[in-house]
Amino acid sequence: MDILLFLSGLALFLFGMHSMGESLEKVSGGKLESVLENMTNKQYKGVLLGAGVTAVTQSSSAVTVMVVGFVNSGIMRLSRAVSIIMGANIGTTLTAWFLSLAGIRSDNFFLKLFKPSSFAPVFAVIGMLLLLFARPEKLKNTGAVLAGFGVLMLGMGNMSSAMASLADNAAFTSLLVRFNNPLLGILAGALLTAVIQSSSASVGILQALSLTGAVSFQTAFPIILGQNVGTCATTLLSAAGASKNAKRAAVVHLYFNLIGVAIAAAVYYALNAVFQFPFALAAVSPVQIAAVHSAFNLFATLLLLPFSKQLEALAVKTIKSGGTGKIGTQPDESFFISPSYTVEKCRELACKMANTMQRSTLLALALTQSYSSEHACEMEAAGAQLNAHAEILKTYILRISRESISRFDSKTVFLLHQALEDFEKAFLYCQKMVSAGQQLAAGGIALSANTAGEIKEIGAVLTKMATLCTRAFCEKDAALAKQAAALANAVHGLQKQFKSMHMARLGSGECSGEHTFIFLEIISAMGHAAEHFAALSLAVADVYG
Repeated sequence: MDILLFLSGLALFLFGMHSMGESLEKVSGGKLESVLENMTNKQYKGVLLGAGVTAVTQSSSAVTVMVVGFVNSGIMRLSRAVSIIMGANIGTTLTAWFLSLAGIRSDNFFLKLFKPSSFAPVFAVIGMLLLLFARPEKLKNTGAVLAGFGVLMLGMGNMSSAMASLADNAAFTSLLVRFNNPLLGILAGALLTAVIQSSSASVGILQALSLTGAVSFQTAFPIILGQNVGTCATTLLSAAGASKNAKRAAVVHLYFNLIGVAIAAAVYYALNAVFQFPFALAAVSPVQIAAVHSAFNLFATLLLLPFSKQLEALAVKTIKSGGTGKIGTQPDESFFISPSYTVEKCRELACKMANTMQRSTLLALALTQSYSSEHACEMEAAGAQLNAHAEILKTYILRISRESISRFDSKTVFLLHQALEDFEKAFLYCQKMVSAGQQLAAGGIALSANTAGEIKEIGAVLTKMATLCTRAFCEKDAALAKQAAALANAVHGLQKQFKSMHMARLGSGECSGEHTFIFLEIISAMGHAAEHFAALSLAVADVYG
């Protein structure tokens, strides 16, 4: 029964941690990752940012994997990644301090309130009430964070209760004594963390074990060191198949922990051999485990931060040459670790497409007035760029649609679907304008001054519409989007008016039938392009209005 209680506790603990981290990500809406991405060159700021983002997301693995992704895509230089990785190791120790509350033993009423058995059920109930009855999505996500934290702490309580009977078990005590061997302890900590893919969870298990009173400081210390090595497994796996620089970022994480562990172990065991620390054989508490976990990571960061360049050089020597780290034609898998961040990256890519589409519209209009092979080549290059970005964006959208994302992110994904369709079709109509311009140039046909002026007048409205639509999409501005959508009526009004005027010129012999065919093809393409800019603008207004 104790084994079942322990396993149920572990299951609740891991589920609570996963749920809390996922909900915190939804609350942040991908903003934390953007902060990391746009960090300054200052090393100490990189450490602080890495620690801060990890403390909020409750996962050093998630942050280091994101950093590997940034390096892989060329967003971040390897030198800038080193300090963030160090900071992530510090930030992950916050969880252990929360879990150390399980070790509070006092009859004082106020101190009892800080025990997980007192507040965890309250957090879980409040969280569930928010999840069930709150309407705003942010409140629902906050409820999920509270419920996740409550479940996590209840799981910790179950593990502690299951292990209470082990305190007087001779077989268990003799097993723990074996971990007094530094190498065995480090190996055990590393393996446990690598298997469950979370240093916070493995430290939590050790803290629950310490509540039996059978775990000495001498046993816990090497296991804690090993847990810091084991957390590198996730980062190394994320770098498989990535660029050379991304692999180097993962190797920096491994070297940082290995070197830190080696120095910390050497210092502690050398000093213990001389001074025979009286606390070495004493029972360790959850608070002391949290303190050692934090102290080690602070010690390793302060010691190795001045040698960041040397760590980087060591990683470069390990993973030799090649790989520029530039964005390729395939989406980066590591971005999928954070759904909100992935949605934001998709929107940024779609914004690039919007700018390309705006430029293509201007080129197409210019080519109807005066055809040139140089502008035609630019138009062709813009089309190739749109297609390349569309393929990547489709892959991202398809993948992210399978994830659990917030309602706002769902609306953004719908907007991206709309944008892809409208960009594709608007560009086809721009190509029709270019074909008409090429037809005029090839046949040596000169449009009448009135006809050319009318095309130019509709083109001016379409240009303004494309500019407003692009700005509205990229700046998330509903007011600009409504202005852009309203211009569709102006385009269609001019289209109808100029068709009637052209028919009159055709009847008077001012324009030929050949002129008429090309003129109608150009203004028809303009009208259809305007419809797609209007459709996208209305979608923008709906999402951000």
